Amino acid sequence: MRKTMLMPKTACLLWLFLCAGVLFAQEHTQQNEKNPLAGNPPAITAGKRLYEQACQSCHGGEARGDRAPALVGVPFKHGNLDGEIFLNIRNGVPSTQMPPFRRLSTEQIWQVVSYLRSLSGVPIATANESATGNLLAGEQLFFGKANCASCHQVNARGNNVGPDLSAVGRFPADLLRQKILDPNTSTNPNARGRRRGPSVAIVKTRDGQTIRGLVRSEDTYSMVLADTSGKLHLLDKKNLADVSYEAVSLMPNDYGKQLSEGEINNLVAFLKSCNGRDLAKTSNIEIPGGLSFERLRNSSAEPHNWLTYWGDYQGKHYSALKQINTTNVQQLQARWAVQMPGDTLLETTPIVIDGVMYTSGMPGDVYALDARSGLQIWKYSRKQKVVNPYQSNPFNRGVAVLGNRVFFGTLDAALIALDARTGQPLWEVQVADTMLGYSITSPPLAVNDKIIVGVAGGEHGIRGFLDAYDAKTGKRLWRFNSTPGPGEFGNDTWKGDTWKLGGGATWLTGSYDPELDTVYWTFGNPGPDMDAEIRKGDNLFTCSVVALDPNTGQRKWHYQFTPNDDHDWDANQDVILVDRMWQGQPRKLLIQANRNGFLYVLDRMNGKLLQATPFVKQTWNAGFEANGRPKFTPNAGATPEGQVVYPSLVGGTNWQAPSFDPASNQLFLVFNESGNRYVRAETPYEPGKGYWGGRTLPVEGSYVGIRALDTTTGERKWEHKISQGSLAAGVMASAGGIVFAGTREGNLIALESATGKLLWRFQTGGTIASAPISYAVAGKQYIAIAAGGVLYSFALPDIEK
Repeated sequence: MRKTMLMPKTACLLWLFLCAGVLFAQEHTQQNEKNPLAGNPPAITAGKRLYEQACQSCHGGEARGDRAPALVGVPFKHGNLDGEIFLNIRNGVPSTQMPPFRRLSTEQIWQVVSYLRSLSGVPIATANESATGNLLAGEQLFFGKANCASCHQVNARGNNVGPDLSAVGRFPADLLRQKILDPNTSTNPNARGRRRGPSVAIVKTRDGQTIRGLVRSEDTYSMVLADTSGKLHLLDKKNLADVSYEAVSLMPNDYGKQLSEGEINNLVAFLKSCNGRDLAKTSNIEIPGGLSFERLRNSSAEPHNWLTYWGDYQGKHYSALKQINTTNVQQLQARWAVQMPGDTLLETTPIVIDGVMYTSGMPGDVYALDARSGLQIWKYSRKQKVVNPYQSNPFNRGVAVLGNRVFFGTLDAALIALDARTGQPLWEVQVADTMLGYSITSPPLAVNDKIIVGVAGGEHGIRGFLDAYDAKTGKRLWRFNSTPGPGEFGNDTWKGDTWKLGGGATWLTGSYDPELDTVYWTFGNPGPDMDAEIRKGDNLFTCSVVALDPNTGQRKWHYQFTPNDDHDWDANQDVILVDRMWQGQPRKLLIQANRNGFLYVLDRMNGKLLQATPFVKQTWNAGFEANGRPKFTPNAGATPEGQVVYPSLVGGTNWQAPSFDPASNQLFLVFNESGNRYVRAETPYEPGKGYWGGRTLPVEGSYVGIRALDTTTGERKWEHKISQGSLAAGVMASAGGIVFAGTREGNLIALESATGKLLWRFQTGGTIASAPISYAVAGKQYIAIAAGGVLYSFALPDIEK
């Protein structure tokens, strides 16, 4: 491949020059504190001295890069805003060579930031600077005659070829005018910082296609290119015949002839008014294209994609791909790894759509990656606004996608929509108060034009609920309460007003039947967890699955697995929707392996229990009534002295993904053979704190592993034991006859579906607390899983041509 290089004297677009030079850019974070010393000459001089003493040995003279990346002329990978740069200097960047500099004072760090900003040579506007011209007329020009919106966005209006201009008003009016009139002239010839390499590329593929566009991301072997329509091209450079780079902007250079002086002034006035992204405006924008509801309904037609948290609406967590199979899995190798630094483990399950992977990282972070190479397309980062000091599950398990929007929840219980093309925020709504114990840890479910999301916090005395929001605007459409209040069905199953603190968390993503237009959602344990005496009654709808109309939130039916639970056996496990013959009749089934140790088969038309069989040791259940209600053994509950009951509080299984193989009707899942001594104790309620109502003590003789269950009989077909004594990762079966699974000690393993025989393993080096997925790009199948703070993808070796 021949690679030609033209003089990189300008950026590709007017606005890209500004984005790269001053790093205004994508206001993706809440760490938006402005530098109080910006443009201050003494501060810049002091910052230069500090840089030379502390930073130059890695980042090179004048921050041009050496052992560490350049800090001028390129966007910063870990945040471009003043406040982000400040925090990265003070705290360091986890999982990189960047150490913390906490001995520097606040003033000294701002001085370093001032020096780095000065190297770009591009000034920042002074406070309250105004521009002559008519703002409204300028807005009409931007979206009309001047055709700026064919490349750029302001508050989500326009195209996504060039950078977002929603915050471009921070630049001086003279600079904006200059770059409109001559986008190919350097803003400051004496500036020491230069963007390393051009950003407009022309690529020629080996099949004769020519693509010209903006380089979104690039490394030695891969490139992400946005053409002039905004379409992304995910390119493997070995398939390119030629790559050349242009030294001119994509922006027209004749606006001085196209527009009058007055029109230029009007356009500058509008740009000066763009002082930051306005979510009140972005929440009402039509964004065409992307992942349609129809595609989600028919996900089985595109097995190369992984479109939802469970892989499909039916919750199967199964891949129909079979390029990787029992005959070649021994050749599987890691193809890429992406670090996602933070303070906890990754629990994410990525989404893959047409070669682009959307995934959460550490809480508050969302990434778009090239699914073939791992190359980052964009990253969104949001700092948690409010932190409950008793927060107990600091994880995020993924995102949902509908249209060109990406949806995810936060630990401070907000729901956020991002533009899938750019990672820019479109709307944010506060779902609940995290100081009362609420958070959102799992992906929402996108159904038609609605985003359905649940909440975590069942151990904090919350009143659980399930919400639906308008996907476009973020407006709440309905709410279904986990614990019914006075006048609501089920309120009589609670003693007094205990429903107010009754738990029933709804955090795990549900399943959906498009034909019946019914959502099936699972509900958590009652609170306090182990004190059933103060809340006597069945405590609906805790420990239940509820069938809901997604249009109204109205209940169709419910089934309660564990009435008046006092073991923390929430029902927040996957529900799998299967259409098959059952005892000689065609049936629409719902299958769940529940935390209480039973494998359930229900008729999902009406919630009738068809079969329940234990898949681990259990001592609480003596059978079932005709109506499906369990019969409790005499010694099934927690007591002040402590009662030994099986399974343990962790459960016979838990939220970790199982996998249903439709060919064999087998369910593969992680299991836990253990019991606990359950001790009941009075716990006073304090808002936001733990509300357990007791504790558990261990019982000797536990082990965990992976089991295959026949869903027709409940019979165990095989098991594979794992040495680590706790549940962690999920599993995924594939049409290649393999069950992929992770272990807590960091092994990704491949088991033969038919026998459980170990075929292959890979030590990732990090704790695995997520589930594998599979997808394909350009005909090659991949297996992806998160381990520790790294997201991995595996594939078979390339066949040399």
